[in-house]
Amino acid sequence: MRIVALEEHFIVRALAEPRFGLSAPPGLATVPNPGIGSSDRLAQLDDLGDRRLAAMNEAGITMQVLSATFPGADQLDGEEGVSFARRTNDRLANAVAAHPDRYAGFAHLPMRVPAAAAEELERTVRTLGFRGALINGTTDGLFLDNPRFQPVLEMATSLDVPIYLHPCMPPKAVYEAYFEGLPGNAGPLLAGGAYGWHSETGLHVLRLAAAGVLDAYPSLKLIVGHMGETLPFMIERTADVFHRHKVMDRHLMEVIREHLYLTTSGFFTLPPFLSALLVFGIDRLMFSVDYPYADNVRARTFLDSLPISTLDREKLAHRNVDALLGLAYVTE
Repeated sequence: MRIVALEEHFIVRALAEPRFGLSAPPGLATVPNPGIGSSDRLAQLDDLGDRRLAAMNEAGITMQVLSATFPGADQLDGEEGVSFARRTNDRLANAVAAHPDRYAGFAHLPMRVPAAAAEELERTVRTLGFRGALINGTTDGLFLDNPRFQPVLEMATSLDVPIYLHPCMPPKAVYEAYFEGLPGNAGPLLAGGAYGWHSETGLHVLRLAAAGVLDAYPSLKLIVGHMGETLPFMIERTADVFHRHKVMDRHLMEVIREHLYLTTSGFFTLPPFLSALLVFGIDRLMFSVDYPYADNVRARTFLDSLPISTLDREKLAHRNVDALLGLAYVTE
């Protein structure tokens, strides 16, 4: 069975290490950050060749849609960010060109310069063949509903490519209010992948709906990972409260379902999958691993174990993402 994973990460070590000091867990806006982890993890992220392909082959993964992990261009101002993004995307384009049947790409954008970010998105899609963009959390503490980011939303809509909303560490003030003062590394972990950044990404989607951005861009496509970033469990409650208080002209669930796709990245147990399936339906779900932060074999074992039909497993594994991203392949 063809299997496409679309929240799979890389880094250009030669660019990122001199700028961010990746030999130790990188700081982000002075917020403690669990970071990339070991030197071996850094080597995994930097590899777009034999080691990554071997890990994919071991799990029977056909293709990875690659995106740059943080820290990166979205933490850099002005021309420094623009150059960092462009060089990162060129490195990814070379890897895709070398292995077009194994890799596809999401653009890395200099989000602090929105006009340049829109131009880079256009370049990577039209010239390099990328399939959309991945954006890591907030930019300068701002969500995408801020008018500053209209050029990026307009370009994604014009190109008919999705934006993958990926988590990142919270702004400093949020970290201090919610996560500071805990023993050991509990604060940074709770702020990040253990809890906090998932709820923030779910909030990001809800803000886009509540602010009217999704109605303003009716064809905008959004993807979130980690089995929906808390939304499958919470959205009915949020929608009910919004409806009773007349927050939006249309029902929240109607708006969200028109725009949002979910991936399984990093979640390999049945209860959250069933929640996502029941709330959003199989046609909105796509397989992902979150490599190298999560294990390919564990993700594949989870995919094979799901109590769903053969057709639904094919939709999850490749049919939905092939259609969304326009991935061409030879029928098996």
